[in-house]
Amino acid sequence: MTPPRSVRQTITGLSAAHLVTDIYMPVLPAILPLLIAQNGYSYLAAGLLVTAYNITSSFTQPVVGWLSDRKGLTISVSISLFISALFVALMGVAQNYYLIMAFAVLAALGHACFHPTALSLVSRLCSPENRGAITSYFVVGGNIGYAIGPVLAAALVLWLGLPGLLLLIIPAAIMIFVLRHLLPGGIAAAREMHAKPASPPGETRSIRPFAILMAASILRAWAVFAAITFLPMYLVTLGYDLVTASAVMTLMLLAGVAGQIAGGRISDRIGRKEFMVFGLVGAIPAFYLFFATTGLISVIAILIFGFFLWSTFSVAVAMSHELLPGNVGLASGMMLGLAIGFGGLGVAVNGMIADHYSLAAALGTIPIPIVGAVILMALLPYPWKTLSGRKPGACAP
Repeated sequence: MTPPRSVRQTITGLSAAHLVTDIYMPVLPAILPLLIAQNGYSYLAAGLLVTAYNITSSFTQPVVGWLSDRKGLTISVSISLFISALFVALMGVAQNYYLIMAFAVLAALGHACFHPTALSLVSRLCSPENRGAITSYFVVGGNIGYAIGPVLAAALVLWLGLPGLLLLIIPAAIMIFVLRHLLPGGIAAAREMHAKPASPPGETRSIRPFAILMAASILRAWAVFAAITFLPMYLVTLGYDLVTASAVMTLMLLAGVAGQIAGGRISDRIGRKEFMVFGLVGAIPAFYLFFATTGLISVIAILIFGFFLWSTFSVAVAMSHELLPGNVGLASGMMLGLAIGFGGLGVAVNGMIADHYSLAAALGTIPIPIVGAVILMALLPYPWKTLSGRKPGACAP
């Protein structure tokens, strides 16, 4: 069933805002080499800038979500977007290390305020029959923005040097103007427009199913970040030049975007738990096919891997909203903040394996957390739809 025009307009606005917001997230890692070269930072000092950003974003999002659920906190999407853009842009002209650190933290706060607030509204727009699809439309906006960010930052820095980052304010300014037309009155007005009966904030439910989903999401995020981190280096060792290796990674991420859209729609039809298990399992043979082959077949295999692994992300977010219907802000902050943050820490394990054994060995262990996620999803107290014939979107008690 096609959503009403007002719902489509709101989703379009939020997804576009998500795209622009997530442009700024990968900018700092992209400019680190230039910061090191121009300012003489050590690798440790440079890495701490990214760490400060990631920790602030990861741990603030659940707090913002909790305040949204319990206190009715409403944060303007436009303000969140502007804060992220402004302080990332100012990193290009700041000379003092501690000032850049402060800008990184402030930019991360803007980024953290966006997701729980926006996803709380997205959840209001959903019905059990379309939650997967609508959630995926919102999530893929951020995926596209994350892919654009490093390329845009690199182009500006190559053209104008670090001060060129000031031009990154322009996408945010344009998006804020667009949002005034797509979401007149902002988030608060949109919430009123789409108000409908819902579970009361803070509704008590067993936390165990959500905890299992979180654990599975952390393992999935570990596999994702390990692949993003080490696959380009591995492709170079196989004889690919850096540009080609980067192009393959971009194609894998785009396949993941397609996977998320397809995953959301399919999960609405066959069931979320069924699709989560199917998607995670499907990624494993595709990954090993990549290892066992060369040339075009190898590239196709890694695209299939990206399609399946990324397809499960928006479905997991939709499931979190169904498991904690009275705390969708908190659930959103946990899934997009803590799960991703803790999953990223797992990459250090792969790094140690690469140091002690080989890069191929580090990559070969990527399916291990995926297998762990499959087991957890199979054990998750959440109903099978296709196998049991239950109504889509119904949650385990």
